[in-house]
Amino acid sequence: MPNPTPKDPDKSADKRSSNRKKAPESKPPALGTVVLFWPFLLFHGLIKPLPKFLRFPVRFFGDLGIAGLYVGLIMGTFYYARAQPFDMAKVAEMPQRTIVYDRRGEELGRIHGEKRDVINISDVSQHFIFAILAREDKRFYKHHGVDWVGVARAMVENFKRRKVDQGASTLTMQLARNSFNLKSKWLDFSPKLQELDRKLLEAAVSYRIESAYSGDEGKQEILQHYLNRIFLGHNIRGLEEASRTYFEKSAKDLTLSESALLAGIVRGPNAFSPFKTIDGAKRERDTTLDRMVAEQFITQEEADTAKKEEVNIRPEWRRTFHHSYAMDAITRELLRILEEENIEMGGLKVTTTIDNLIQKKAEEALDAKLRQVERSPGYPHQTRSKWKDLPEGDRPPPEYLQGSVVAIENLTGAVLAVVGGRNADESKFNRALQGRRQIGSVFKPFVYLAAFDEGLRPDTLISDGPLYRGEIKKAGTWSPQNSDGKYGGMMPAATGLIRSRNTMSVRVGNKAGIDKVADTALSVGFETPMPKSPISFLGSWEATTYEVASAYTVFPNGGTRHPPRIIDEIRDREGNILYKADAVPYEATRSGSAWSVSKILREVTERGTAASVKSLGFSKPCGGKTGTTNEYRDAWFAGYTSSITCAVWVGLDTPKKTIDRGYGSTLALPVWVEVMKTADKLGYKAEGLKSQLSFVECRLCRESGKRATNGCELDGEAYTDNVPADIVPAENDLCPIHPAKALAVNEDAPASEPMRATPVDDEAPMRAQPVDEGPIQEEEEAPLKAIPVEEE
Repeated sequence: MPNPTPKDPDKSADKRSSNRKKAPESKPPALGTVVLFWPFLLFHGLIKPLPKFLRFPVRFFGDLGIAGLYVGLIMGTFYYARAQPFDMAKVAEMPQRTIVYDRRGEELGRIHGEKRDVINISDVSQHFIFAILAREDKRFYKHHGVDWVGVARAMVENFKRRKVDQGASTLTMQLARNSFNLKSKWLDFSPKLQELDRKLLEAAVSYRIESAYSGDEGKQEILQHYLNRIFLGHNIRGLEEASRTYFEKSAKDLTLSESALLAGIVRGPNAFSPFKTIDGAKRERDTTLDRMVAEQFITQEEADTAKKEEVNIRPEWRRTFHHSYAMDAITRELLRILEEENIEMGGLKVTTTIDNLIQKKAEEALDAKLRQVERSPGYPHQTRSKWKDLPEGDRPPPEYLQGSVVAIENLTGAVLAVVGGRNADESKFNRALQGRRQIGSVFKPFVYLAAFDEGLRPDTLISDGPLYRGEIKKAGTWSPQNSDGKYGGMMPAATGLIRSRNTMSVRVGNKAGIDKVADTALSVGFETPMPKSPISFLGSWEATTYEVASAYTVFPNGGTRHPPRIIDEIRDREGNILYKADAVPYEATRSGSAWSVSKILREVTERGTAASVKSLGFSKPCGGKTGTTNEYRDAWFAGYTSSITCAVWVGLDTPKKTIDRGYGSTLALPVWVEVMKTADKLGYKAEGLKSQLSFVECRLCRESGKRATNGCELDGEAYTDNVPADIVPAENDLCPIHPAKALAVNEDAPASEPMRATPVDDEAPMRAQPVDEGPIQEEEEAPLKAIPVEEE
């Protein structure tokens, strides 16, 4: 039997192998998986050689760490995108207060914006810079917005203490929080989640800030913006404002102790405010000093010395913000200018026309005079002291005696002082601007002004007798009396103003015409149209102290009015001029007429109702007019020197009798004198009331004020006068009362009139018809009743 063919061992092996089930082949990971999870794959490959018992825990914690990196990357991308819309330029733009100065450069107050004063970092005490770095961010110059070393340290400390009381916010992060609104409203349902979201966004914005302000100079800018934005309690923003508020000094003058205190209260400005708890503020100061020693900013000896230093903060009585009537007037005008000029509010420097020395004197003089009145025996009204004694929470609006003062520079219209009451904290109603009261006899000069424009002369004879029915147009049965109940005969018109005679003033107004008087009132600055009724000749209508003062400037200005202004200039933060006052003066009335009235008002202060001006201590040349309304409800004095015009009102807010014999010369004139004496000492010199007018000598009739005729001469009514050229009667404007064939008088012929006028000069008193030169009683306005208007 033949031997079988031997088997091929390789074939046999292949056959056996083919008969067995094939093992599945391992596929390489997909490309997407590699891209997304390559850190895991790499990590797993690296730990593969490790023993199995080590590989599992290492892989578990390693995968957690890598997963954390994934989450961090996703969140970083998310918050990076959310941080992009924030405008980094806004970091340097911070609303600040508009500073208001008086004409001497003294700060009057601050308005608008936030309670902040932006300064340069070079104007900050080095002590404070060291203190804030030691307390808040010692690694400020080493990190790039977020201090991860500080974050780790805070986490460890919080873990040890079992509570979250260690923060890790850098100065840059605080700046981000103070510069932008980082809270997400869509997370309002969870405050904790919202806070976490804000922190993460804050970190992202901080990196953007650090990128925008790179390098050492950038770090200084970040620090500067932080110091100007930092909140330090009581609505205070910025270091400079805090330094001035707490210590009444600039930030560059802060001592080591003061610097450490302010840096210490940053973490709880209201809780540790030295105004609230001086002991708490000192504890924060001492903690900051210890940290400064630890960071080697100061020595232990310097820290110990600073801890012993007494903390001198602003006294309590100077912490309250006090309102001001002058600031109220400035704010009103500023709002108008800002709107008209389209200027953004905040951070402006406003130079006003106010002279704070005169302002303070006017405030003091008004209150001093009214306190004197309130101390008089039997004073019938509430006094300011009794009102202040009432419980602070239960005080009703004050009802004590009030007043107002306005002073204006004649040749510019610059408002030097605005006093709207006795105390702006107790009553914000600004009586100088808002209080419309009957002006009484202070309006009479404008009645005469209108009449002089129409040809009346100071020496023109006017009857002081009782008014008869039908004599005054549109007066109906109204017939005012003189307050003394006495009447005189024919007297020069000037006497009617000097002695404030009611019947004469009404007749003068009637000669001028009610329309002319009303037009004159508007032209000189009264804003409300005068009611066209004869009763208005006696000032039975209302105006403000501001209007009266402005109107009176036409007398020392020779008929020219400079519209009043209280703001002179506005500059922006960079010093660029945004607004400059350019009020244009205008001729409000004829210069000759204004000069004529002014001469009479000089007589009023020399021998008229304001003659007590000298006995009160003011002997410089001046003119003015008193006013007292019915039943002594309103007391006025408006007067001027060559430099300043000032009006004063005294009365009760609810019109009623102030005191017996509460004349303008008794209540208002003394305040005016004190203001004028101060102004004169400050350089607003009260010199002679000069004029540039030219005069024409002519022969006039005393009854008509026209050119005298032979008839005037025959009746003894002709006289010679020097008349301002702009109001001299025309050659053919002859007296209609004494026509005598309308023959003009030969002015070269000798005059037969024994009372020939002498040439007029600015310093000599105006000659008037001889009258009783006894003491002049100030006129109270006759009872002013509504009168029927007769239709013509």
